[in-house]
Amino acid sequence: MTTTHELIVRDLTVMNGKPIIKGTRITVELILKKLSEGASVLDLIKIYPHLNSAQILATLDYAANIISNEELLDV
Repeated sequence: MTTTHELIVRDLTVMNGKPIIKGTRITVELILKKLSEGASVLDLIKIYPHLNSAQILATLDYAANIISNEELLDV
């Protein structure tokens, strides 16, 4: 298992290696999608009561770090 954030991990045996919230099968992608559809942090905690706000905010931090390290290539 590779740790990419203390609350976000990637494990090839879980969800095909997509980044997930540690200890769950909930992907960063799912959390970001729900937030983009208008769900609030409190909405997500109601839907997934085993999550907490720190885990949800960690998904935003993870995504921001990925984007900040993105390299653009001229084609």
